[in-house]
Amino acid sequence: MDKVVNIVVAGLGGQGVITASDILATAAFISGADVKKSEVHGMSQRGGSVASDVRFGPRVLSPMVPPGEADALVLTAEDQESAFAHLLRPRGLRIAPSLLPAALASGKMANTALLGLLSRGIGLPMDCWHRAIDQVLKPEHRAANRAAFDAARSLP
Repeated sequence: MDKVVNIVVAGLGGQGVITASDILATAAFISGADVKKSEVHGMSQRGGSVASDVRFGPRVLSPMVPPGEADALVLTAEDQESAFAHLLRPRGLRIAPSLLPAALASGKMANTALLGLLSRGIGLPMDCWHRAIDQVLKPEHRAANRAAFDAARSLP
């Protein structure tokens, strides 16, 4: 990895934004990257906006993604796009539930399915993603989340 990769994960409280960013940051760390992460919870416990910046690469100095420099914006709630679109660089990846089939877009594993879509465009090895899912999630949630991740990753 020769450059810093900037990802913003955003949505509403209770949608797994922080868990998704934990998996992403862990996968990047397992790959050998320097990783920085920040979170803004706001009124997240009441369904308010939640966002997490994850930056990784050979050397990362700040955890915050500057406006216009996010390589990808992962939305767990489509209605949060207007609040975070200014962070996405031109031609950056926009990952949202509307890109998933209904079976993957709803439910408790939608955040992990969105990471499956993201994984196709940021170059982290598959084994790093699977190891991260196993490290971050409780044992009883690992298999189903890995399946959702893999199903989304293999979408056409």
